[in-house]
Amino acid sequence: MSATSRYWHICRISLKSQRAGYEYSLVPIAEEFCHQNVPSSQTREMQAFLLSNYSFNTGLVDVATRAKAGFCLRCYVSEPILKACQKIDSLFSGDKSFTYKDLLPFVLNDDGKTPIILDSLRKTQLLLDANGETKTSTFKFFTVEVLRTYNADASSMSLDNWVYLQTKQNSEVKDFLSEFGFQNLSDWALMNKARPKQIEKLSVRDRHLVEVFHSVYRRDRLVQPQVGAKRCPDPSTAQLQEMLKSLQQRGVIIKTPVELTKELKHVATQLREYDIWSYREPLEIQDPDTGNYTTRVDLPNDAPDELDVEQREIIEFLHEQLKTALVGSIEEQISDRLSELQKSRKYAPLANQFIPGLQLYYCQGMPLKDVGLKLGMSSWDQTRRILNPGELLSKVRTSTVQQVIEKILSEAHSKGLTEIPPKIEYLKTVVEQIEAFADAEIFQEAAEEIRAGKSRSLDSLYAQELRQNINNHKSA
Repeated sequence: MSATSRYWHICRISLKSQRAGYEYSLVPIAEEFCHQNVPSSQTREMQAFLLSNYSFNTGLVDVATRAKAGFCLRCYVSEPILKACQKIDSLFSGDKSFTYKDLLPFVLNDDGKTPIILDSLRKTQLLLDANGETKTSTFKFFTVEVLRTYNADASSMSLDNWVYLQTKQNSEVKDFLSEFGFQNLSDWALMNKARPKQIEKLSVRDRHLVEVFHSVYRRDRLVQPQVGAKRCPDPSTAQLQEMLKSLQQRGVIIKTPVELTKELKHVATQLREYDIWSYREPLEIQDPDTGNYTTRVDLPNDAPDELDVEQREIIEFLHEQLKTALVGSIEEQISDRLSELQKSRKYAPLANQFIPGLQLYYCQGMPLKDVGLKLGMSSWDQTRRILNPGELLSKVRTSTVQQVIEKILSEAHSKGLTEIPPKIEYLKTVVEQIEAFADAEIFQEAAEEIRAGKSRSLDSLYAQELRQNINNHKSA
């Protein structure tokens, strides 16, 4: 769909397209108005003209014209409403029992047929009848509510971004999501309500932090509920001290309540990935040179059909499994390498230099030669044999690919797409495709960083996750 045709095609809920849940319908009155009245085909100028006509309350623009401009704008905002619902869906990944289609009835409720304008104070939706008379509408279209609250002159947001934000803040959407535990919560409320599926994605150290927090904070809230006070207040000094002792018994050493509070808040930040109200990604970004807004490249430009929706779900599943497998594989391979060094008669005395060496290499960007000198190793060759970032990367890649393949085969089997064990040709195809996907997403860039020498940037996803793991080991 072209940018201009968005002004005369409205996105509506569809019972015919059950997989996608929506369809685009032509609104002839909007198409005719755009072709006959809008002075420019440039989308920004079109939008400014339509907004001006829809909001004009001085009597210079008649109510019929305002209603027609409104039809055009209602068509336009229906698409970012859909995209916002799809984005909300994707933020939760697979850890939910709903899809974007469940959100559509709350916000995609415009019939594209009823003429609606706003009163002079922009507070009320008015229904325009066949005689040109207006009366208060008993039903509120969400598209019109978005337009009612948008002030193009005062807002720093584009209309698309405003639609996106208003959709996420829609009270009915928020009430629906709250039934699944997704609410706008404080750090302590997030920690207190953390569910097993959230916790299992954390590092071992962070899981200890959550478990100890629960053992103290939850216990005290059950014994002494906060009546009429802050629902989830900051942990008291006594509570933090008790947590510190419990963590020490688990081998997690944190020195002060201040440091513990900082680490708990860091865990809360991770848990907040399940709380969509912390996200404020716009549908568009502003070009710093021209000041114009352009659609983000990571969002679809055209409305997906049924096949596109299915493909998007598969890609999201692959990304989720790849990220999970990468984190687990890094932890596994670092632990295995440490164990291997500790058991080696030749390198056991230097085993405790493995994590500091990786830290210097990946966190400070230090070349292997300088890492060896810093840690007092006898030669570059000895440093390479102990750290060997290339070998570590290769083992992490092998483990990651293997884990993703197992997940894919399990998922395919559950859907009746293959048998267990799979046929050789099917397995070969899956392996080749997953390896290519993993290399394109993660490992090709990570390998190029290592080969780059002193000029390497170390910005790959692999390097980022490795640094996180290193920091966890250093803090343990």
